[in-house]
Amino acid sequence: MTAGSSPVAGSRCGFVAVAGVPNAGKSTLVNRLAGAKLSIVTPKAQTTRFRVLGIMMRGTSQVLLVDTPGIFTPRRRLDRAMVAAAWTGVRDADLTLLLVDAKDGATDSVREVAATLAAQRRRGWLVLNKVDLVPALTLLPLTASLTASAQFEQTFMVSAATGDGIEQLADALAQAVPEGPHLYPDDDLTDLPDRLLAAEIVREQIFLQTHEEVPYGTTVETENWQERKDGSVRIEATVYVARQGHKAILIGEGGRRIKAIGARAREELGTLLERKVHLFLNVKQRTGWDEETARLRAIGLDDPA
Repeated sequence: MTAGSSPVAGSRCGFVAVAGVPNAGKSTLVNRLAGAKLSIVTPKAQTTRFRVLGIMMRGTSQVLLVDTPGIFTPRRRLDRAMVAAAWTGVRDADLTLLLVDAKDGATDSVREVAATLAAQRRRGWLVLNKVDLVPALTLLPLTASLTASAQFEQTFMVSAATGDGIEQLADALAQAVPEGPHLYPDDDLTDLPDRLLAAEIVREQIFLQTHEEVPYGTTVETENWQERKDGSVRIEATVYVARQGHKAILIGEGGRRIKAIGARAREELGTLLERKVHLFLNVKQRTGWDEETARLRAIGLDDPA
């Protein structure tokens, strides 16, 4: 990673963790604030599996946004690693945003996260998301209910999908991070390696183009990355599935499903990388991959065991 920018008079820089239960809109919010697609977004819960850093420049402030996995009750080793990554992101941050889906309200899971933040005595702001989808009269009671669980310094009401309230939140974050030099070049958007980005974009298409339990039983690893003389890149990725039935669904009749996933991922990667992409996908069954340390590390997670 290249060194950060030279110190600027009055510069600020700090880490802001975006935390909450699954499907609250954390990745959409980070992408909106950073002004670029850094985290994959799907309608399904538990899409994000590891911490993703998004860099937001605002005046002389560099806000390092940490998109964390949703916090839920884990069952598999993968689940435990995801939840551990989320709480590590909170622990290492200067400020935590508790993002709450205003439609779902103060569920038991949301209250539990809020209570844990309060017990850790972390600096926290409450951000109600998707406020465009609920009656305005419900927002103040919801705010009061949640602030009874934790003493949030500030409360914001936004729609990450439409952009409502985002400018006010961005301005406040720029002033809230500590004074200090920038840690990354000002034109960087993320610290996510391209190989991991490629795997994530393929996984996003698996979530979008398959249903039921299939997306949760898969992981994607970039096996080979070859820079070509014409400026394009050849990417070979392997999709690991937990069950033989998942493999059949993912490949589809005559290979149509995996071809469609590859075509859409290739298009998305070409836009993100700003060059032509040659993408080749291979599907392998690997029962129990979600309990393997090597697979967890390959997708950027520490083994909680």
